[in-house]
Amino acid sequence: MTAGLLNVATEKRRTLRESQRVSFDVRLNGHRSRHWSTPSGGATLRLKEENRYRTFVDLERIACRLPAAIWHSPGGPREVTIWCSNDYLGMSQNAAVVQAMVDTAIRLGTGSGGTRNIAGTNHPLVELERELADLHAKPAALVFTSGYVANQSSISTIAKLIPNCLILSDELNHNSMIEGVNQSNCVKQVFRHNDLGHLEQLLTSAGQRRPKIVLFESLYSMDGDFAPIGAICDLAKRHNAMTYCDEVHAVGMYGATGAGIAERDGVSGLVDVIEGTLAKAYGGLGGYIAGSARLVDAVRSYASGFIFTTALPPPVCAAALAAIRHLKSSNHERLRHQENAARLKRLICGAALPLRPTDSHILPIMVRDSEQCQKASALLLEDHAIYIQPINYPTVPRGAERLRISRRFTRTCKSIVS
Repeated sequence: MTAGLLNVATEKRRTLRESQRVSFDVRLNGHRSRHWSTPSGGATLRLKEENRYRTFVDLERIACRLPAAIWHSPGGPREVTIWCSNDYLGMSQNAAVVQAMVDTAIRLGTGSGGTRNIAGTNHPLVELERELADLHAKPAALVFTSGYVANQSSISTIAKLIPNCLILSDELNHNSMIEGVNQSNCVKQVFRHNDLGHLEQLLTSAGQRRPKIVLFESLYSMDGDFAPIGAICDLAKRHNAMTYCDEVHAVGMYGATGAGIAERDGVSGLVDVIEGTLAKAYGGLGGYIAGSARLVDAVRSYASGFIFTTALPPPVCAAALAAIRHLKSSNHERLRHQENAARLKRLICGAALPLRPTDSHILPIMVRDSEQCQKASALLLEDHAIYIQPINYPTVPRGAERLRISRRFTRTCKSIVS
């Protein structure tokens, strides 16, 4: 009898779940789907019609031969050259970095075992945070699972914890910063890109007494231009505002020890919060913030994106630590990378290609049409074995589609001119 009652109860629960699933309607692109778990194909179809549908290229990077890779194409494996990787200095293939990861995996295993609060605070991670704080000359640092999560969690948490906080954000800030702003539920104002006059106008209108935070990037990844960090910080200080600077495309790449544009310009001490990544110039995975001990502790204590996720594994932390320490003392990779970028820039300009002017290592070739951008990318890959991903809306505005070139550090320039 008990078994029969259990069967009836189970059947009732199954019927209830099914009725809820069927009756739950979702509208996508004006269409109605009867099953919430099966969204309408209209949304993705629209992306394809607008030439904005993302296709992933199946690549197998070749150790010690970067930027060479094997493309597992529909017609079979082919060797190609990657011209758009964010592994700017090839640190993912650095012998000391790889060895640090292998040795740590053998000693500590491959996983962290839990969240930071539950057994996941492994010693290599603690060492990594100390190294990052030292890199940016800040009292403390906090590591997240990615640069995206670092921005999203830190910005939303900091703003929420400051009563009546006003957020002032550069119009070209990364999506991770925008999401952090949106999740804070604070009032926001967007200032024109790198426009100090507009920023000062907004700061003045807000008044001295209102708490404010200014969000900007040191190096903007799509246009390749720099922010006037010192001038922004001076304005913020005069108007009693906090500053938050995203250095993800600059850490490892600029400055005497690779601490970024703020270090290069001698203004690190003026920035309240520096955010960076371990996944670009350092060749690994993860993101972080560096700032005052009090601020970092507040984010550590309240940021959901930090609290409720598994900590970075020890081998990943050990590899990042080795990369940071190497680039602190070695300027060789940075200099050679800048030389290669400058040479490639001259070749592009000599070929009369529409290169957007930039002083950084990021070289945007402006196509300004989504269909032509996809076609150009496909032509380069299929006919010339060069992989450059097309950049379309919403990453950039419509009409600003481009091929974004970021050649990595190499020990020879022969591949550039051939």
